Amino acid sequence: QKYLCSNCNNVLKKALQTLCGHRYCSACLCWIVRNNKNAICQKCKEEDPSTLSEGSLLTEERAFGDAAINKEISELKVHCVTLGCSWSGIMKNFEEHQSLCEYALIPCHTGCGHVVMRKKLADHLENGCVNNVTMCQKCKRTLSSSEYQNCPTPLINKDGCRFSEVGCSFRGSKEKIKEHEKTAVGAHMLLLLQHIKQLKESLCTAAKAANGFVQQSELNLENKLHVFENIVAVLNKEVETSNLEITAFRRQSELDQNIIRGLELKIAELHRCLTQKDAGLSSLHKSLLFSEQASYDGVFLWKITDVGRKLQDSVTGRTVSLYSPAFYTAKYGYKVCLRVYLNGDGTGKGTHVSLFFVVMKGDYDALLPWPFRHKVTFMLLDQNNREHIIDAFRPDLTSASFQRPVNDMNVASGCPMFLPLSKLQSPKYAYVKEDTLFLKCIIETN
Repeated sequence: QKYLCSNCNNVLKKALQTLCGHRYCSACLCWIVRNNKNAICQKCKEEDPSTLSEGSLLTEERAFGDAAINKEISELKVHCVTLGCSWSGIMKNFEEHQSLCEYALIPCHTGCGHVVMRKKLADHLENGCVNNVTMCQKCKRTLSSSEYQNCPTPLINKDGCRFSEVGCSFRGSKEKIKEHEKTAVGAHMLLLLQHIKQLKESLCTAAKAANGFVQQSELNLENKLHVFENIVAVLNKEVETSNLEITAFRRQSELDQNIIRGLELKIAELHRCLTQKDAGLSSLHKSLLFSEQASYDGVFLWKITDVGRKLQDSVTGRTVSLYSPAFYTAKYGYKVCLRVYLNGDGTGKGTHVSLFFVVMKGDYDALLPWPFRHKVTFMLLDQNNREHIIDAFRPDLTSASFQRPVNDMNVASGCPMFLPLSKLQSPKYAYVKEDTLFLKCIIETN
């Protein structure tokens, strides 16, 4: 199980280990991070969702190449599962075998649509491939390889395969013969082996039939073997050249992958910088908005929009209360805010609007007298200027709500039954107009 990718569940390729200890193919992890924002390790979710932590967050920067597991995988004993193939070896040699396996099914390179065993490609090109055709210059017809050979009027200068002496019947132009000889190496080797066996059998038969011809037969066999040895040497050279080309291609592919990975890391870094700048702009925007709304004379007017939706949120419990922006009794005075429960709180829950006053921790608390002792007046403005709702109170100097704050804000204090909900929603009044209401707070600072 430790050799399997946590995403594709196949044997790991270029294994990476994440901070949570699970392993992914390099390509799998790259794909997950690129296509999922804040991706969480699937294995962590499956094993125990309650243990999810910062380490379960998947990023390429926090994953590292697992050299030990990659080495173990490269030494695993494997065998080819292609039907008929008996190859076995270790994992690091498997990819090379796949490119040479004689029993592997490969598409015909002419584009005819057929898929054949690699060792039978030559036979397919000769007898079955509809795209392996040649124009006969005398009869002016397009003929398949076998038809061309049987044509009564083929051109004399058309070449045959160099292995025609051992049974390969392919004929065609120089370009097609070159392509044929590249793709039919395995088939040619088998024909060569069969022909050598036949030669040996013929030699034995000839020796028994006529001892007088033994020396000449041996000489002929040696000559032919010499020819075949030369052919095998040429084939070996071509195979070696192909292997060198494959090795060079793999190296270039690895270089390209490293370049791509470097670019992806740069893009991720730029994205991180943009995110930080966006956060900074958001913070500046909030500070600017706060500065625009802040009041420094103890008088604050709070405009609340979308009253219908916010009242419904209060009823359902989605957002029970709302806090106003902070304001001040003076430039260097007390920092305070309002808190409203549109569906009521405490004794007013479900029947009244509850409005409270909150003393907040300020920058100049050390220089101010405590407890807070200024009179506070609440007003709900009638937008037709007929009947404003007004309520006021003086602080209870023994209450913790008006002592110097030790946390961000003290416990709210005020009017739990500030206004009946029936009156807020009554069409006789204009407390809510165009889904907006205005609350005013006045602090006596004299």
